[in-house]
Amino acid sequence: MWHVDPVSLRLFIAVCEEGTIAHASEREFIAPSAVSKRIADIEATFGTPMLIRSKRGVTPTPAGQALLRHARQLMRSMELLQGELSEYAEGARGHVRVLANVSSIMEFLPEELSEFMLANEHIQVDIEERFSPDVVRGVLEGNADLGICRKSMAVGDLEFIPYRTDHLAVVVNSRHPLAGRSSIAFQETLDYDHLGLSVYATLNTYMQRTATECGRELRFRTYVSSFDAAYRLVQVGLALGVFPQEAVNRYAKLFDLHVIPLVDEWAQGEFVICVRDADALSLSARRLLNHLLARVPVLQSQL
Repeated sequence: MWHVDPVSLRLFIAVCEEGTIAHASEREFIAPSAVSKRIADIEATFGTPMLIRSKRGVTPTPAGQALLRHARQLMRSMELLQGELSEYAEGARGHVRVLANVSSIMEFLPEELSEFMLANEHIQVDIEERFSPDVVRGVLEGNADLGICRKSMAVGDLEFIPYRTDHLAVVVNSRHPLAGRSSIAFQETLDYDHLGLSVYATLNTYMQRTATECGRELRFRTYVSSFDAAYRLVQVGLALGVFPQEAVNRYAKLFDLHVIPLVDEWAQGEFVICVRDADALSLSARRLLNHLLARVPVLQSQL
């Protein structure tokens, strides 16, 4: 059984990436003859050529391509191991990048991140707002460690972990004819002008579909791009809005808004946390993931 030699793997990767043993030796600051000897030892161990050699350089054979793929994975795992053990030795420290959709940022994420960072003062967490499809794409491309998005966007070669739920509600001012309702079906709102929130393109689709099924017209009086603007326009009576109840509850009193839960099936939304590989997360990122998941039962019970 071959004992994995990290130096040989690193040199093999360098040779494949540089295309010549000479360039690989310059990159790794080692004599070309020593590089050739390492490659020859690998080939002798497995009894098959790993490189096709020519005057123009080298290219991996099919066996070499398999070795290259696994060598990169092994080297990446060793780097993660070294980094994680260093974190244990030095105390939890590190840098975690998070992409999140606007709903999660408006509803619950700031409080959860604040609590985490106060308890882990040596871990820096950077959060960037993205639309849900861009969250998935960013995590897939390696631009973030964790992503938080809508479950409806949970497609592709990532791990999607169930996280939180929220509930849509109709929001009106105190003078609106619907202000006294305790719950409502969406089709009952179609007699009134609506306010469109551009960050909720998916929600607009659900509302339009429901209106079409009822044979009714969905009238958008205007569109806005932020919650603050939406609350003010509802407050002055321009139109009613459909927002996540969890996002608007804390502002309802400030803007004198009435929040009426929707009873439609599509009115409950789900969030997921997406990662490339949960087992390959750094210690810092795994701590944050565990913190977010551990907080769910506590927070949900308070809603």
